[in-house]
Amino acid sequence: MEEAKWYVIHTYSGYEDLVKANIEQMIENNHLQDEIFDIKILVDSTVEERNGKKKVVQTKIMPCYVYIKLRYSSQIWYLITNTRGVTGFVGPQGKALPLSDEEVKRLRLETVVTDFKLNVGDFARIISGPFEGQVGTIKTIDQSKQKVSVAVSMFGRETTIDMDFVQVEAV
Repeated sequence: MEEAKWYVIHTYSGYEDLVKANIEQMIENNHLQDEIFDIKILVDSTVEERNGKKKVVQTKIMPCYVYIKLRYSSQIWYLITNTRGVTGFVGPQGKALPLSDEEVKRLRLETVVTDFKLNVGDFARIISGPFEGQVGTIKTIDQSKQKVSVAVSMFGRETTIDMDFVQVEAV
């Protein structure tokens, strides 16, 4: 059986979220959980201040592109290219071309941290994302999803933020 790889789908402008939702629905309807594993739209979160209020705003880093991890087959190609909003796979003549391991790392589609040394109750500094520079206390650690919940103090209240392992470091 072929190993799952990351591919890039080109979409109409502004259709990225719709394409992601349509493909997720297609996976559910056709029971393709063993063929299609992950779908991502690259976004950057920034904190903007308007009228004295802070708001987290997400902007698409690469508009018109959706990243998908799947086991490639002609059936999967057909289903995805016939999804509303999809113009095709990125590759020569619309043939899907998988991303290299280097591209996957550079785009941060997958980040595997094998030696996460923090424990619940430890202090951690957030090193990327909209809360960069904040220091908080680790509340929960999910090794399987490589996620950590960090409680930070914002506006005089404690707020818990879910982060990836690679977004935090020990203080």
